[in-house]
This record gives sequence, C-alpha cells and structure tokens, in this order.
Amino acid sequence: MVPTADHFDVVVIGGGPGGYAAALYGASAGLNMALVEKRWIGGTCLNVGCIPAKELLETAHVYRTVREAAAFGVNAGEPQVDWSVTMQRKQAVVDELVGGVTTLLKGRKVTMYNGHGRLHEGRRVSISGGESGEVEVTGDAVIIAAGSEVRTIPGFDVDGKIVMTSDEVLSIPEVPGTAVIIGGGAIGCEFASMLSDMGSQVTLLEILPKILPGVDKDAAQVVERSFKKRGMEVRTGVTVTGHEPSDGGTVVNIEGGDPIKTDVVVVSVGRKPATADLGLDGTGVQTDDRGFVVVDELCRTGEERVWAIGDCIDTPQLAHVGFAEAIVAITDILGEPAVPIDYGRVPWGIYCQPEVAFAGHTEESAKEAGFDVVTSKHRYSANSRAKIIGEQEGLVKVIAAKGPDGRAGQVLGVHMVGPWVTEQLGQGYLAVNWEATIDEVAQFIQPHPTLSEAFGDTVLDMTGRRLH
Repeated sequence: MVPTADHFDVVVIGGGPGGYAAALYGASAGLNMALVEKRWIGGTCLNVGCIPAKELLETAHVYRTVREAAAFGVNAGEPQVDWSVTMQRKQAVVDELVGGVTTLLKGRKVTMYNGHGRLHEGRRVSISGGESGEVEVTGDAVIIAAGSEVRTIPGFDVDGKIVMTSDEVLSIPEVPGTAVIIGGGAIGCEFASMLSDMGSQVTLLEILPKILPGVDKDAAQVVERSFKKRGMEVRTGVTVTGHEPSDGGTVVNIEGGDPIKTDVVVVSVGRKPATADLGLDGTGVQTDDRGFVVVDELCRTGEERVWAIGDCIDTPQLAHVGFAEAIVAITDILGEPAVPIDYGRVPWGIYCQPEVAFAGHTEESAKEAGFDVVTSKHRYSANSRAKIIGEQEGLVKVIAAKGPDGRAGQVLGVHMVGPWVTEQLGQGYLAVNWEATIDEVAQFIQPHPTLSEAFGDTVLDMTGRRLH
C-alpha cells in the first residue's frame, strides 16, 4: 500500500515558473503548500530555456561589442571565444538561479517532493519514481503546472549531436561551422542570431510566409533584413522532408528545393503540453485533442478545486504568463476576487539581434478585429542614444483605433524592434493593457537622451503634432 503523507492546503504538480510561483505566492498568503517536481526546480525556463538561452545571447552580444570596439577608438584586436568558459558561465548562472528559487521555497516552508505526480479523484496526488519514493498526498486544492516539452517533426530523429532541439543546443561542446535552424519563430530566431554571431554559417527555414509569426510585419521585416545583412540565409514558405547523414554532418532535404549540407540541425518548431501521464482517471479534468488541459478564464478545470496553469494550458507559453496565472489561481483558491488575464495584451520579448518586444494587436490583427486603425513608426536611426551606442537598426510602431473625429484614439498595439527593446516595452504594455488613448500617453515625459524617446516620438506624432 502506498503511504499517505501530509494533507496540504494546496498541492502543486510541477516546479517550473507557474508551479514554483504558485507555491511561493500561496505560501506568502499563509497557505500550507506542497510542490511536486520530477526533474528540476525551475522547469524548462531556468534549466533549458529562457535563462541559458539569454545567457548565450548575452555572450554573443559581448563578443559582437568587442569585435566592433574599434569604431569607438578602442582597439582590442580580434576577439577569441573560449566556449568552455562560456558553457561554465551559463551553467553557473542557471545553478545560482535554481538554487535561489529552491532557497525561497524552503524559506517559505513549502514542502517539496521529488518524483512524478499524478492526480486521482478526491484531489489525491501520487508521487513515484523519484527521491521521495512512493507516496501519496492530498490537498484541499490542486494546481496542475505540468509544463511542456519540445515538439519534433517526422524525418528528424533527435540524436543530440547532429539533430538537436533547444534542450541539446544549449549545451553544445563547440560552435558548429554550419547550422540549419528549422522554425523561424521566437526560439528559432534567437538560436539563429546567437550561432551566427558566434561564427556559424546559419540557414533559417520557416514553413510560413514570414519569420516571427505573431509579430507585426514591419518589425519582422527588420529582423529578416538584419539576419540577411549578417550573412544568414533566410528561407520562408519551405517544407523540410528529412535528412541524410553525410561526412560527419547531414544533408537536409527541402520539398521542391536544393538540399542543404550542414554540420548540425536545430529543430525549433514549438512545444507541446506535458500532460500524457498525469493520471486524471476518475477526475473531471479534461484535455483537448492537442493535450492541453481545458480551463476557464480563472484557470479552473472541470474538477472541483483543481486548477491548471502555465504551458500545459492553451495560453501563451511564456514564463511571465505562468507567473500571472499562478497569482490568478491562488487568488481564486483564497476566495478573493481574481482578475482574468487578457491574453491578447500580454507582453512578449524576443532576444535575437535586433531584439523584438510587443504587446497587443498587430496592424493586421487590429484590422481583422474590425478596427479602423491609425499607425505611426519611428526608426532608431533618428534616436540620439541609439547613435551613441552604435545600434541604430530598428523601429517603434504604435497601432491605435481611429476615433469618430478621425484622430488616433485608444492604443491597440505597440511593436518594437531594436536595441534593448525588451527593457523598453513597459510603458507600451501599460498603455495597451490600461486601454489608454494616444492623447494620454503623449503626455508621458521621456528622459533625454534615451532609447525610450523613440516611443514618445511615435506617440506624439499620432496627436498631429511632433517634435522630431
């Protein structure tokens, strides 16, 4: 018989961003929390996702800065990369952050179990296959935060050496001479940018008509032009049909096109919910035909007192969305008023070079939604701080609804591409999320000289008057 351990106010299945955020937020509200994780605290994000990927992108940024330092009168010579040191630094950053989260959980008295959690009727969670042994816990409430796993495609069996996913490419022993990236979404573009900056000859393949689906077309075009200018080959509207290993590398076959010889292939075609082995028998928790747990606007499942959050539900697969959903779920569990998340307005950040950040509608989606729109664009080439730092590539684009008087009204979307835009989106996101008008946002004072002045100029232009 499996022994039953303690009963908790809330049992969380999954220790990624959504799961650990729920445990921390619940504990800070005085709830007795249990957290079940089978692999690693921090989930994909901290271990094989956001954090290590951005650390390698920062390495690429440092390398690029040193390489171009002569333009500032700083003669550092041709930089050399010690990839082993790069990998050590990446792992040190990951370990420190994972350790920090673990310390927070312990400090807030969250009980942690190592093993695979499965939900059964009566809000019973069985735990097996890990250091905690075979045990069963119960909760007044349960939060499913099972996360996601990489998707693969037929004809590209992952071996971790020639064909790899994001899990493997973040730990490659050396920078490959050539690389084919399959998938031109956010993750694919980040890998393409990093590898190209580090010296790989990169070919980026995307089945859709443009890279970065979901990004406004003007911003996506800036990224594509930058990639090509840096020597990358970008092919859109192409379908891969498999590969044939050859001479230590492989040849990627393309439907109706010439094959591509490469050292490595990185399959970056998205992620799928990790819900195949969650138990759920005898419960009212349902999954859709793609494996996502079905929830309502407050992340409640079909089972009483069971919620689901993060990558295992059909919402944007972003760590900060998982954080927000954790707060919604815990707030609802506490019986306090919870505000549903408006997923059409969440902020996005893509950390390729140049960076991309956006919130709200694209111009195209706003029109499809029935809005008569007004748009404005300002390029960083006219921005004083961009000139100072030597990164003038990119633009800010604001989409607003046209009012009855023909003037720009409510801000519908803000799209940025260029230097450090992931750090600049805050005021654009607030404008979109708070349904601010152009006239209201135009009153924001932008410090000078800053990159954020590009946003201020873009908005001010939409009032019919401008400074620059």
